[in-house]
Amino acid sequence: MTTHEEWTAKQDSTTVGLDDHEVEVAYYEGGDPADHTVVFLHGIPTWSFLWRDVVGVLEDDYHVLAPDMAGYGNSDMRDGFDRSVRAQEDMLGNLLDDLGVDRPVSLVAHDIGGGAALRMAAHEPEAVENLVLSNAVCYDSWPVEFVSNLGLPDTTEMDFEELEGQLDFAFGDGLYGDAEDHKDFVEGMKVPWLTEEGRRSLSRDAVATNTNHTTELDYAAITADVTCLWGVDDVMQPLAYGERLAEDVAGDGEVVRLEGAFHWVVEDRTEGYREGLADAFGV
Repeated sequence: MTTHEEWTAKQDSTTVGLDDHEVEVAYYEGGDPADHTVVFLHGIPTWSFLWRDVVGVLEDDYHVLAPDMAGYGNSDMRDGFDRSVRAQEDMLGNLLDDLGVDRPVSLVAHDIGGGAALRMAAHEPEAVENLVLSNAVCYDSWPVEFVSNLGLPDTTEMDFEELEGQLDFAFGDGLYGDAEDHKDFVEGMKVPWLTEEGRRSLSRDAVATNTNHTTELDYAAITADVTCLWGVDDVMQPLAYGERLAEDVAGDGEVVRLEGAFHWVVEDRTEGYREGLADAFGV
């Protein structure tokens, strides 16, 4: 298991344009840049550490990128830029341009990372070849109450012990089985938020969740092959949304159900997720 310190040590960073701002974005990179690129996109309140134990499945055959979205993880957290799904779509496109990555790419995405991936696939169909979505926001499936509450002004001054307790609940109680088995995951996910800058940034990230950014999409415009690799016991992003996605996209759509998994499906069923990825990408 990779620790959050080890994952951070493997990251690089670059500065990309986001609206009228220059924003530093941290990212993990693996594989051969000459190969087809697969980008892994996390959600809220996570960061690229989510993918630490699954990206290796593809690195022998693909160029792999896993960024921390703007306002998350080890990326820029200062005030002064948008962190919405619309903005994260732009961040992704500009990051690919900055790194000289050719299109099309493939996207693997969880939670609001799925919203950003869906936007790129709908707005630039020729730019996305394969789309693997896991318990992703779509249509009107979000935001959820926990995230909405984090967007309240009080979060910016919340006692760190109280904030940590809320994060423990979100991560620990949201995992399938014994939370003690996922201690490194929970600790790693909390780390970015338990500073004054991180606490404020988490509130800014949460208030930027905007349902309109997925209800406005034309899902039939998505020509990528779509695999909904979904934890079936998730109450925040239910399986029915994954099934709807697979039916609505213009490309081939498939639902792969991972039993024994809540919202944090990548952590709940790491081996099953790795197998699902390998199948989706033919490795």
